[in-house]
Amino acid sequence: MENSNDILKQVRKIEIKTRGLSNEIFAGRYHSAFKGRGMAFSEVREYRIGDDVRDIDWNVTARNNTPYVKTFEEERELTMMLMVDVSGSRMFGTTDKLKKNIITEIAAVLAFSAAENNDKVGCLFFSDKVEKFIPPKKGRAHVLMIIRELIEFKPENTNTALSEPLRYITNILKKRCTMFILSDFMDNPDDTQNFEDALKIASRKHDIVGIRVYDERETELPDVGIIEFKDAETGKKVWVDTSSKKVRDRYRKTWEHHSEEITRILNRANIDNVAVATGEDYVKSLMKLFKKR
Repeated sequence: MENSNDILKQVRKIEIKTRGLSNEIFAGRYHSAFKGRGMAFSEVREYRIGDDVRDIDWNVTARNNTPYVKTFEEERELTMMLMVDVSGSRMFGTTDKLKKNIITEIAAVLAFSAAENNDKVGCLFFSDKVEKFIPPKKGRAHVLMIIRELIEFKPENTNTALSEPLRYITNILKKRCTMFILSDFMDNPDDTQNFEDALKIASRKHDIVGIRVYDERETELPDVGIIEFKDAETGKKVWVDTSSKKVRDRYRKTWEHHSEEITRILNRANIDNVAVATGEDYVKSLMKLFKKR
């Protein structure tokens, strides 16, 4: 088990790398991609011809016996929520980094980018339930605390239910936020419809971005004979003959079908999204994502 000094060294190492990236590359991109997307209530005033009737404040209208509308102004301050998948499958990786490592670095880059713009940053860890919620706050110390939690947090459960964090945030955060879902999106098949429904509801209120982290070995099997596989979330084990082309083709097609389904779900909810492989440079992927917005 890692001691406090080891954790602090990791936090410092990640801070040096990701804060530099956020300062040099992402702060400006983040600002232009996400600033000003929210509208905050300002005041009420009397209705004027041409005003949108959907903005009528019926309570004030009833009290004054004349139509009043709500006015809004562009928000200058954002709240960023990092929705971090801590299920068992994040501990997989065949390069020099696990999916967990990439998720941690990307989360740190986003958090420092938000901090550079004086925005609040919060974090939610989820498996098949909400494991931990860190309320949004400002400041470097708060970001470093989140990074430490990203490194050392141990979840109670290993399964995944993507619908759970979305429902939780929709209920607990009343103000619009920018929400990043950092996950491999390996959801329980029984939760797929719940996830899509929760995503549609949450996207009406919040600005959601999906960042899917995967390992290239998950996309296809190598021909290495008969090997034992273990599901990191259920613990189920199975022997697989990877020398069989039929088996390898079925594995690849299953992955492709799952990937296409996740993309369809995100696109149907108008969620900007990007996929990042553990062996790739995530900087390029994030830059591409920011440019699309």
